[in-house]
Amino acid sequence: MAKHDTKEKLIQAGLKTLLEKGFNGVGVQEITEVAGVPKGSFYNHFESKDALGVEIVERYGAGSTRRAVLTDKTIRPLERLRTHFAALNDMFIASKFARGCLLGNFSAELANQSPAVRDSLAQLFKTWTRDLEVAISDAQAEGSIRSKTRAGDLAAFLLDAYEGTLLRARVERSRAPFDRFMTFAFEQILA
Repeated sequence: MAKHDTKEKLIQAGLKTLLEKGFNGVGVQEITEVAGVPKGSFYNHFESKDALGVEIVERYGAGSTRRAVLTDKTIRPLERLRTHFAALNDMFIASKFARGCLLGNFSAELANQSPAVRDSLAQLFKTWTRDLEVAISDAQAEGSIRSKTRAGDLAAFLLDAYEGTLLRARVERSRAPFDRFMTFAFEQILA
């Protein structure tokens, strides 16, 4: 098997198991078993589980097509925002609230444990915030968002609020937090 294939199998197995069980709930042995590769192969590609965590965060961010709608200028900016959050809501509801956002999960679990993973998470939060900011700024320019609050501040607030919404929806196993988020975000904050 080619080295690239082994690395890719480890990344995919890591993403699957770490999303399901959390970073601290999964060992290298389980990741290699799910990947179907010998345990020693792990250390040919990653110096540690933290290094795999960094790779997964970077891959999760780079491979996310869910944020693409935020910068799609063919769609009105407020609709880009609404579509983005509605798609996330639908994805988490479809998982029956069993799956969280990798950023939120890893942030809660690793922010004080792994500086390398924390730095990768911070970069991904910045990227997501910037994508939200573009849509908000465009909506302010066209007048569909009347708030004069800085677009970057609104974007950061929405992302912070959404991550909290997701946590509560998982605990309650209910779509009600998502519905509240959409109502307040689009009828009050972004009005």
